[in-house]
Amino acid sequence: MIRLWFKSGAPWIWLNAAAVSLSLIMVVGVLGLVIGRGVGHFWPHQVSQFSYQELNKQPQIIIGEKVDTSITPAAMAKTTGHIMADNEDTLVQYLIKTGNRDVTGTDFRWIQERNIKAHSEPEDLIVIERREWGNFYGQLVEVKENGATIASGEQAWPVLQTKIDETLAIFKEITQIEKKEVGAINYGLERLRLKQRKLELKNAFDDLAKQDIATEKAAFDAEYKQYQVKLTELYQKLRSDSLVAKTESGSELVIPLSKVVRVFQPNTMSLLDKILHYANKVVEFLTDDPREANTEGGIFPAIFGTVMMVMMMSVIVTPFGVIAAVYLREYAKQGFITRLIRIAVNNLAGVPSVVYGVFGLGFFVYILGGNIDQLFFPESSPAPVFGTPGLLWASITLALLTLPVVIVSTEEGLARIPSSIREGSLALGATKLETLWLTVLPMASPAMMTGLILAVARAAGEVAPLMLVGVVKLAPTLPLDGNFPFLHLDRKFMHLGFHIYDVGFQSPNVEAARPLVYATALLLVLVIIGLNLAAIVIRNNLREKYRALEG
Repeated sequence: MIRLWFKSGAPWIWLNAAAVSLSLIMVVGVLGLVIGRGVGHFWPHQVSQFSYQELNKQPQIIIGEKVDTSITPAAMAKTTGHIMADNEDTLVQYLIKTGNRDVTGTDFRWIQERNIKAHSEPEDLIVIERREWGNFYGQLVEVKENGATIASGEQAWPVLQTKIDETLAIFKEITQIEKKEVGAINYGLERLRLKQRKLELKNAFDDLAKQDIATEKAAFDAEYKQYQVKLTELYQKLRSDSLVAKTESGSELVIPLSKVVRVFQPNTMSLLDKILHYANKVVEFLTDDPREANTEGGIFPAIFGTVMMVMMMSVIVTPFGVIAAVYLREYAKQGFITRLIRIAVNNLAGVPSVVYGVFGLGFFVYILGGNIDQLFFPESSPAPVFGTPGLLWASITLALLTLPVVIVSTEEGLARIPSSIREGSLALGATKLETLWLTVLPMASPAMMTGLILAVARAAGEVAPLMLVGVVKLAPTLPLDGNFPFLHLDRKFMHLGFHIYDVGFQSPNVEAARPLVYATALLLVLVIIGLNLAAIVIRNNLREKYRALEG
């Protein structure tokens, strides 16, 4: 009976179903962990005040957020040097985010539950999110303007909120001027310098050219001086306001409002206030630039770079993959050479991605990009234009990486189209090219989209090759802006996958960066799902459109 059961194939069906179920459970579990750790990071947690005293030490006050709990059996705790009483079965420790790194030198601290003498959540505790040194936890003392106190005590809180709103508006205006207006002027001056250098290389830098360039430069200089005067006024306003806060040790710290992102009192916030705060933090995470070595702020440049690179890769890989598949299936003579090419294509799909990165760096960047610089951009020498890693080379490298997937999927789609359709088209007087372009390729388009979906799914999460051909830790400007030619293919860019690697493994503050790793990983999954869903919708529409012909 058992032998017949095995011969029927039922055990292998159940084994396959069990494997698929286990894989789904693991995927859901990983996503649940990522969602729980990443999404919860933006919620405003309660701030606690602990009266803490270790054995034979002075009592102290500790203020911060409870981040994690560790429960260690007594036997294991003794092996790590902890002194345990006979009646203690476990050692309970709390990881507290104390902030105030500029005061204490560290953001986090482990404390033992048995040494906590008192625990409370005072309503006057504040959290200050800063542009430098991370969060500050303490109590608000007073608000100053030009060094003079303008509010203290209970009156300090509403005055502080008003001043922060004013400061943020000034900071936003300064950022707009420096990044957009002054950035455009610097870009124009650099193009003017390259123009002059190009004329010098051609021995065409005559008096008329000198006059034209001098006129343009004078216009840029005059515009820059206007913005410089405005920036000086804004910076004077920005430096005039500050707040005084008291730390857990009782010392007072003066914090300029120009370094403050927001101040809030989580212990007094209602549920609606916390939801609004959470929404603001999520929007900031999605739309702002990173700060504090990528451990604070947003990741918009990484989102933009990932989507831009994937779109460019799709535009490059699709036509080349389709053309190769059409040649192999429709035109090439089916023999030893064709089989050898198919074997080579299948083998390319298994090459480690970092190998493609090394090839892209050596061939695309150094050889192709270096020759492009010599032919078309000699005025930029010795600074490279395309002879350095950038968005274009990263997109082409990933297109090469995913090309076998598109070729195989498209060729399988072409093979599924009945030969009767081709013969009927030819019998009606259409040429082979017309048959291919008007009949075969439209019917095979769902298979092409399947290959593109697989290519996008693989390319969006790749990190190793991108580290060699264009991705950086922090890109000062986006590849797409308002300066001609608008899309700058030579620029380096940020990527969500590399951002996860950088924050998770290269961050100087690992504990502070860990929640952002989960949040960024979740966002990367959502970006890949979004790109895939868009391609799946297009594929399904094409499949429905040509279903009747396939039948």
